[in-house]
Formats: sequence, C-alpha cells, structure tokens
Amino acid sequence: MKRRYIAYTGALALAIGVMASCKKSFLELTPNGQFLESNYYANPAQALTALVAAYDPLVTETGGLDGTYTDPLGPLNSGSDDCFAGGGGSSDIPAWQSFNNYTMSASTGPQGGFWAINFQGVNRADVLLEKLPNVPGLDAATLKRYTAEAKFLRAHYYFDLVRIFKNVPLILTTLQIADVYKQPQATPEAVYAQVEADLTASINDLPTTVPASENGRVTQGAAKALLGKVYLYEKKWALAASTLAQVNGTPGGTSTYGYKLQAKFPDIFSPKNKFNSESIFELVHSGLQNYTWSNWNQFKSNVYVQMVGPRSYSGPTYYGGGYGFNPITPQLVAAMKGDPRYPYTIANIDSLTKANKTSYNESYQGTGYYIEKYAPKTANIVTTGLTDLNWPNDYIEIRLADTYLMEAEALVQSGGDGNRAAALLNAVRARVKLPATTATLANIYNERRLELATEGHRWFDLVRTGQAPTALAFKGFKAGTNEILPIPLTETLNGTQVKQNPGY
Repeated sequence: MKRRYIAYTGALALAIGVMASCKKSFLELTPNGQFLESNYYANPAQALTALVAAYDPLVTETGGLDGTYTDPLGPLNSGSDDCFAGGGGSSDIPAWQSFNNYTMSASTGPQGGFWAINFQGVNRADVLLEKLPNVPGLDAATLKRYTAEAKFLRAHYYFDLVRIFKNVPLILTTLQIADVYKQPQATPEAVYAQVEADLTASINDLPTTVPASENGRVTQGAAKALLGKVYLYEKKWALAASTLAQVNGTPGGTSTYGYKLQAKFPDIFSPKNKFNSESIFELVHSGLQNYTWSNWNQFKSNVYVQMVGPRSYSGPTYYGGGYGFNPITPQLVAAMKGDPRYPYTIANIDSLTKANKTSYNESYQGTGYYIEKYAPKTANIVTTGLTDLNWPNDYIEIRLADTYLMEAEALVQSGGDGNRAAALLNAVRARVKLPATTATLANIYNERRLELATEGHRWFDLVRTGQAPTALAFKGFKAGTNEILPIPLTETLNGTQVKQNPGY
C-alpha cells in the first residue's frame, strides 16, 4: 500500500541513473547517482535534470504497481477492435488478456501501470513547480519555460488518468505520507478544468520550435494540440475546432509551426525519420542503451516493438524472435482491405511465410496478421545490448493527420465550416491517393480508424463516441462499466478515501 503515492512523502529520491533515454535529445544525460529531494534543486543543472525526471514517465515501460511490463499501446490495442492480446497463451500478460476479453477486476487488468506511472508523473511535475521559483541562478526565461513544461506534463498525466479512470484524486501539491491516505476523488469536471488551466497557462511560455538537440521537449504546437484534444473529449466542439485550427493551418499545406503531412504514409513510422514534419508530440526511444534483462525498470528503448513481432519467425524483413502480442483482428483486416495504408499497417505474416516457404509459430488468438507500424524489422536492429530490449522506434503520440481529423470532427459537431472540415478529411485521404469524400461523422470516424489503426487511439475513440458497446460486443464489452478501468485494488484498501469505480 505504501507504493500508492510514495513520491509524495517529501523524501523523493531522484534516481538520475534511470532518467537517460533518448539519442540526440535533451533527455540523454550522464548518470550522476542519487540525491534526496531536500538537497536538490541547488542550481540550474539540477533543475534541468528534475525536468527530465518529469518527462520520464512518458516513456516508462516497467514500474507499475505489479512490477510487470507496462506499455500503454499493448493494453489499449488489446482492448480495442484493432487487435487481440495474443502472446504465448491465455495467461501471457494477464493484464492485457483481461482487457482483451473484458474480464477486468479490481485486482486484474492494466490499471496498476496506468495509475502508478501517471501519478508518478503528476508528482514529479508538482515537485518541480514548487521548487523551480527558488532555484539559485535560474534566469527568468528558463524559469518560465521549465514551468510551462511542467504544467503541460501535469496536464498530460491527468488527461490520461481522467479518461482512463474518470474518478481520480486531484493532487496539485506535494503531500506528507500522513496526508496521502486522506485524498478523495475529484469530480471529472474538476480534473478537466485543471487540465485546461495548466495547458492554457503553458502555451505562451513554450517555444514554437526546438533544435534537434532538444527533440522530445514540448512546444507551443504540442500544447495547443493537446488542449484541442481535451476540448474534443469535453464536447466543447467550437473551442476544439478553433484551437486545433491554430495547429493545423491550411489543410494540406505547411502550418505556422512547420507541420506538414508526410508525402509517403510509411515514412511517418520509420525510426530513420524521427521528428518528421508530421510529428507534433513524439515520445523518444533509444536503441543505444545496451540493455539486458538485468536492466528491468530502466528500459527506455521501445520494447513494444519486440512484443508485437511474430513468434519463431524464419523469413525476410522481420526479426525472428518476436513475442507475438497484439495480432490484428479480422475486423480490422476487413476494414482495411483495398486501402493503400493496409500494407503499412498490417503485416500478413501467414502469406509471407507461405510465399517464401518459411515458418513462424502462430500466437495465441493469432490470425496470421500482425502490427506493421511498430514491427521489429531486421533493418532496425541495433548492435548494442540484447536485440529484444533495444529497439529505437519512437512513438508519435500526436501527429498532424490526427489533429486534422479531430478538427474536422469538431467542425461537424459544432455546425462549423463544412468546407474546411471536408478539406481536412480529404487532405488525409489525398496523401494515400484516395478520392475525396463528404465530411460526415461516419466518414471521419472511419478515416480515424484506418489512418490511426494500432496507434493506441481506437479504444478511446470508441468510448468517447459511444460506439464501444457495439464495436466491442464480440469481446464482451459491458456498457456502463467498461468505458473506464477499475481503480487498482491497493488504492481502495487500508482506510484510503478512494472508492472503486462502478461495476468493479
């Protein structure tokens, strides 16, 4: 139970050695040992390292309440109609399996990772916001930027928490251990209001662009994109449309912030094309950390790439030692048949092995189809450490095609400019040589599915648009319960004020 908000005790140890993560980005620091929070923040360099610590939970792949592998894409894809959980069997990563078949309970499911990692991020942002004004030698401009980044990060973590759990404590200051157990859940409206406030306050003090050495840091465009997305979830349609328009600019052109759709769809996801023109907020992974299994709780490479590779594969293109998670559902295969994005979204391993007279072992719940966007390809293998644990693929959490489609949706919902909504939708389609179509909600929802398949958005989209009970009925989705996840069991025990979500 003491793991609950352990970082709020006021004795936070900054484990600098596990914060380094990204090649050629500001996050890649030299390990400096451990320092108590009470002795830290003595100079600008330490303030920067603490800022890195606040970013770190974004790319944390282990360290949830149950200590197992924790990555958001795995469970989110498992819970959607894009993928099954897969893996080696029905007991392989039970958290993903229970999300896949909607048998989650207070003690079983992916909630331990989502809760712990996001609250760790909230805490680090809270600590940073309290300490920054008193850091000796920190100039005014740097103080403003670090403060803006911390507010963005706190908003990001709380946005994930409120849309995954709905009912969460709203903690905006550091807490002593005696006060940890007294924190009640806030209303979702209060959490959303704080998310809005943090993002709004951050925008003007963030840079419009960053140099390559700072890739991964938040920009104005990222903050506006996230704010527009928050408005969309709140059904504040007009605000969502106007905010996202500032990010998107002229459909199909180059925006004020320099964003532009990539000419070729597969180029978006190549680890050789990081921070491309379509990337608005990118989570950085390094393949150069030389990780082995002895580095558990330190992985900053993209282990999810390894997870989704075919099992015991012997053939061209793909690494042979994948773990077989998140095989593609027949529903997504059928939806994408004939779409130009199909071969860059779905890997038909069954046909590939038959054509090359090679082999693989089908996953549990396997369909012969696997994720292509994050596939472990031989061309991306690095020479350091264990191959399984050192994939360099980044995750673009917000990209321009996503914000185009969000704005188009908001315009239709608000009765706004229909011509602009159509231009945004059809710019996404034109990139892959598809003909123009009308900007209806059904067409926009369908385009989101095809464009963003397996990128972790589908489950959220189904829930927020009310399509989940129908689309996920084949997996056992229960309306009125499974729109949110259960609160981790440990959070509701031993006299805490946290109450379990209904239905769990």
